[in-house]
Amino acid sequence: MYVPQIPDILPYAVPFFFVTVILESLITRHERPKKYEIRDTAASITMGIGSLVSGILNKIFVVWLLFGAYENFRIFTIPFTWWAWVLILFADDICYYFLHRYGHEVRFLWASHIVHHSSQKYNLSTALRQTWTGNFFTIVFYLVLPFFGFHPLMILTQMSVSLIYQYWIHTETIYKLPVWFEAVMNTPSHHRVHHGSNPLYLDRNYAGIFIIWDRIFNTFQSELPSEKAVYGLTTNIKNYNPIYIAFHEWIALFKDVFTSKTSFLNRLKYLVKPPGWRHDGTGVTSEDMRKQWLESKRVKPLN
Repeated sequence: MYVPQIPDILPYAVPFFFVTVILESLITRHERPKKYEIRDTAASITMGIGSLVSGILNKIFVVWLLFGAYENFRIFTIPFTWWAWVLILFADDICYYFLHRYGHEVRFLWASHIVHHSSQKYNLSTALRQTWTGNFFTIVFYLVLPFFGFHPLMILTQMSVSLIYQYWIHTETIYKLPVWFEAVMNTPSHHRVHHGSNPLYLDRNYAGIFIIWDRIFNTFQSELPSEKAVYGLTTNIKNYNPIYIAFHEWIALFKDVFTSKTSFLNRLKYLVKPPGWRHDGTGVTSEDMRKQWLESKRVKPLN
């Protein structure tokens, strides 16, 4: 099978990321409240650089795993044709949906993904605030792709395309796009909901490129004019140290696992249960918060 030469496109997008961050910060500099804060932006950019470095370090492992699955277990061989790129676009995106969803619903995965939600600002620099540790686990969600015959080069290229697409939706400068686009694609409006710590918005809109998965799997929530997103975590860390941002939840997680006065099984549950779960029943998860909020409003979810 012919395998084309396709370079890693992500590094080529990095200059565009930095230029547009500067442009957005200049355009919004007179707005109140301010969209950018120097310490927050610096932390986000530092996290992004660290994520690129960690990505380079684990790339050998990722490529080895994808090629191993492709060479030894694939049931089809999908060529590099136009229709294959259409298929991988949707196949990769649904893999990302479940990766992203479990990244919120399983605390072991949340310990990495929390980094991306730790900023109380929402701007293009927030898109750069990426995990240093998650790259080592996310590939598991994509192993189904080489199994069905997608070449590793095609998979890695589409993963980069998805990451680049998701950059521009981290902004408040775009409110709503045409109805047809909002119905199918992930947009700034949809993703603002995802970054909101409001109980109504928690754990909603996991989409990468297509919002259709959230609509299909009942995790969609529209952005409401009456419910402006409050960005950050339900309990914010208020810390701009990149080391702390990267590892604070890992420290809290392992503290719960190793020091909780409970059974071995309950200690293991801290790894797989949702964030907020406690073995003694005192914890509050995002689903609990959402239900409590809806009950207090005595309304049904507004989708």
